Amino acid sequence: MAAQVAGQRPAAPPEGVTVLNPRTRVPVALMIDDSTCLVNLAHFCIPQFQEVFPDKYTQPWRSMPREIPDAFVRKFGEWCIENSVKGKYSVVPNPACVGWMDREVPGWTRKQLEDSLSLVRSTIMPNWDIHPEMITHTWVIDTKTGRPFEERTERFMENFGWTVGKSADELGDYLSYALRVLKNAGLHCEGITTPGGFGGRSLPALSQAVLESCRDVHRVEIPHYFRHAYLDDRSVAPRVEYATGLDGPNPRCVVSIIACTSDWFGGWDAVVEGEVDKLVTPDLKGGRMQDVIRRGEPAVMYCHWPGIYFNGTESGFNIVKETTRRLHASHDNLLWMKLSELARYWAAKELTAVTAEGNGVGFRAPYACPEFTISFRARANGAPVVATSGGLTRLREVKRPLDLKGPSWTRAGDTVTACFDLPKGASRLELRTAI
Repeated sequence: MAAQVAGQRPAAPPEGVTVLNPRTRVPVALMIDDSTCLVNLAHFCIPQFQEVFPDKYTQPWRSMPREIPDAFVRKFGEWCIENSVKGKYSVVPNPACVGWMDREVPGWTRKQLEDSLSLVRSTIMPNWDIHPEMITHTWVIDTKTGRPFEERTERFMENFGWTVGKSADELGDYLSYALRVLKNAGLHCEGITTPGGFGGRSLPALSQAVLESCRDVHRVEIPHYFRHAYLDDRSVAPRVEYATGLDGPNPRCVVSIIACTSDWFGGWDAVVEGEVDKLVTPDLKGGRMQDVIRRGEPAVMYCHWPGIYFNGTESGFNIVKETTRRLHASHDNLLWMKLSELARYWAAKELTAVTAEGNGVGFRAPYACPEFTISFRARANGAPVVATSGGLTRLREVKRPLDLKGPSWTRAGDTVTACFDLPKGASRLELRTAI
C-alpha cells in the first residue's frame, strides 16, 4: 500500500472544524466474493487450481453442488433488505470458464440465466454494489480472442502470477473486458474486486487501471476497488488515491476499500465452517468488528459466496445473521453502506476544501456527497443553513448527534454538528437567526 499515490489534497480544515463520519455513525459493510449467477465457483475452480498446484488443492470438489440456486439468492437478498445489510456482491463474468454472463452458461437454459440476472438486479443491487472479480477467477483470458491462454501454469492464472510486471494500460484492458461483460448483462459497476493475488505486486498499476476502466466503461465518477484486508493495527479507513483536478470540472480519484476481517463465515471452498466469535464475541464485548468499531473506522467484513451457502447447509448465512444480531445488539451508532457510498463519502471527506468564513464554514467540493457531516465551533447564535448559488436550505434541529438524518443539526455548548447534502462546487454552512 505504501506504493500507492495519494495525489492532490486541499489544506487541512481550520482549527475547530472537523469532518465527521456520516451522521456521526460508524460505517459497516459486508463484501461477498466469488459470487456469480447460478454457478458454484468452488465446485468448478478447484480442479483448475489443482491442475497447477496438485498438492495444495485437494478439496473434494466433486461432492460439492455445482449450483447455488436462485432461491437462496432471493432468500439472502430479501433478508439483507429487511435488516439493512449492505456492501458489495461480486458477479464473476465467466466463472471458471463455465460460460458468459452476457451470453450463455452451458448447463443452464438462457431463461434461467436471464432470470438469475434479473434477480440480481431486483433483489441484490438495491443494497449491494456489483463488482466483476476479474473475468474467470481461474485462467487468464486473451482479450483479443476471448479464450483462455493455452499455457497451464500459475503465470496464466488470474489469482497468481499474471499481473506481475503488467502496466496500468495492460491491466486496464483486462478490467475493461470484465466490466463490459457485466454491462452487456445489464449490471452497473462502480468498482472492481481482485481475486486472490491479482495485482498484489503491481499496486500502482492496478489502482490506475481501476480508475481508468471504471470511468471509461461505466462512466463512474468515483471508482473504487477491494484488494486489501488488514487484521493488525493499521488503519482500515478507505484510501483515496490518484486525486487530480480538484479545482476543475473533471476531478479524478480512485478509492481503495479495505476489509478489517478475514473470511470467518465459511471460506471460499466451503470446507471448514466459520467462526462467528472472531467477529463478535457472545458477550458482545470482543471480536475484530468490535475493536474497529470502537476506534470509529469503517468496519468492512468480507466473505465468499460458496461459504455463505456452504453446500446447502447455509451455515455461513447463519453467521451473517448472528453477526448482524450481535452488532445491532451492542451498538446504536452503526450505518450500513454500499461500497460506492463509502467511497464517495471518503472522497468528499478528504478532498473537499473547508474554510472558516465569518459565522460559518465554506466548502469547495469536487464531488457532491449526501449527508456530509461536520462539527464546528459556533461564532454566533442561530440555526445553520446551507447557502449555494441556487438558494438556501434550512436544517432541522435534533436533540443529539445520533438523531442526525438528512438536512439536520444539533448543538452542544459552542459546538454545532450539522448533516447536509454537500453540493459539488462552492457552498457555505452559516448560522442565521432568521431566514
